[in-house]
Amino acid sequence: METGDPVIEVAAGLVFQNNTLLITQRQPGSHLEGLWEFPGGKREPGESLQECLARELREELGIGVQVAELLETITHAYPGKVVRLNFYPCRWLSGELQALGCAAFRWIRREELDTYEFPAADARLLSRLKQEPRLWLG
Repeated sequence: METGDPVIEVAAGLVFQNNTLLITQRQPGSHLEGLWEFPGGKREPGESLQECLARELREELGIGVQVAELLETITHAYPGKVVRLNFYPCRWLSGELQALGCAAFRWIRREELDTYEFPAADARLLSRLKQEPRLWLG
């Protein structure tokens, strides 16, 4: 980007199972440390967002997923950078969940969303997840 702060493309997964959603906690020492988020990460050069997400979930959690169609894109400005978050529903296919690239993970129900602290960038998606129970049927 020629002007302003650089835009960082991020793919994040919404992994649902038995009416619960998988969330991960950011590592100590990282940007926004300790906050909860949807697993995923930054896109590498030459990688599609779907490929990025599958790679990140393998690296962070040790699981293989099938990435569905894009659900939501949110652009959020932090001091010094702009993050474009691309949220994809995912189906867990293989592997055993492990906290490889995150501090912790949890399976939460829709009514528990408010009990976890998420980055400001996730606010619009969190609101949608609270208001649209059909999203949890995965």
